[in-house]
Amino acid sequence: MKIVTVVGARPQFIKAAAGSRQIRKEHQEVLVHTGQHYDDNMSAVFFREMEIPKPKYNLNISGGSHAQMTAKMLVGIEDILIKEQPGAVLVYGDTNSTVAAALAAVKLHIPVFHVEAGNRLGSLNSPEEVNRIVTDHISTINFCATEDALQKLKGEGLGNRSYCVGNIMYDSFLHFSNKRWEQHNIIDFSGNKILIPAKYYFMTCHRQENTYSDAPLLEILKAMNSLELPTIYPVHPRNHDRAKRICENENYKNIILTQPVGYSDSVHLVQNAKKIVTDSGGLQCEAFYAGVQCVFILDYIVWPETMIGNRNQLAKPLCEDILAKLSVEQDVDLTYQPFGDGHAAEAICRIIRDWEEHK
Repeated sequence: MKIVTVVGARPQFIKAAAGSRQIRKEHQEVLVHTGQHYDDNMSAVFFREMEIPKPKYNLNISGGSHAQMTAKMLVGIEDILIKEQPGAVLVYGDTNSTVAAALAAVKLHIPVFHVEAGNRLGSLNSPEEVNRIVTDHISTINFCATEDALQKLKGEGLGNRSYCVGNIMYDSFLHFSNKRWEQHNIIDFSGNKILIPAKYYFMTCHRQENTYSDAPLLEILKAMNSLELPTIYPVHPRNHDRAKRICENENYKNIILTQPVGYSDSVHLVQNAKKIVTDSGGLQCEAFYAGVQCVFILDYIVWPETMIGNRNQLAKPLCEDILAKLSVEQDVDLTYQPFGDGHAAEAICRIIRDWEEHK
């Protein structure tokens, strides 16, 4: 079967690394990159490093409002689907690329497979929540990363087309964490390779809630600068100027600002960090996989499975709250594995095979 897979953002590249590797063993895959993450360090380097097949199409759509971006993607993806005539469209996660591809497909009566379905924040204030709900309800098959997500979809009447397969990001994490970290490509804003400290904290911060103005990011950086170890902070291109200006104005010498890092470097930074502070849904899962404690800077829980034994704690973008959460130690139960066994891609292909036989 011909499957058109649509990706656009960095977390989707990580998932596609595992998904495409397995899908191409059984199907003809046509990969479409919307261009949502356009920076080389946010996009092209991931495809090279993770051995993701080169996209057949790149729409180069980035920037603008949610409506502008989604509308342009809808038009571009529809043209591709009419040309390719696939048997199904596969999407990952909850970005504008996800919902645009799902809408374009369903209006052309093409089945949609949604990987990482069923996650719920309980707030429509998050654009990703809107994308998830819409995509789940128009998909032919929903592949859930956790049992909790499956139960959410059953509660919405989608149980007959939803399956728990495990988190496909865990497939990729295991694949790359088992490789030796012989040399890194982590560079500062001037293009110079940094010296990785023997001990450090690892931080990322990209969500609009935490970067819309100086105030929240200043509080987060103030907390990290006050710690006993340096903090490595790969900065999203959108926040480059703000982060640099704050650190210079406040004379924050304990924070190492870097350009965005590749996935292998990110995995090993996670594995070797003392603790992690982030607002990334994917990175908090990777911290969990690695057994590294995480503080999540957001007002709502993204992965409830990680919120156990202080392994992941919510904090507000306030210096005192972040430091208070970092002072608490975690309790790790190695028998607790809510994200599956690292073979989600195989389970997805098995369910697609069964669907093909019985449709």
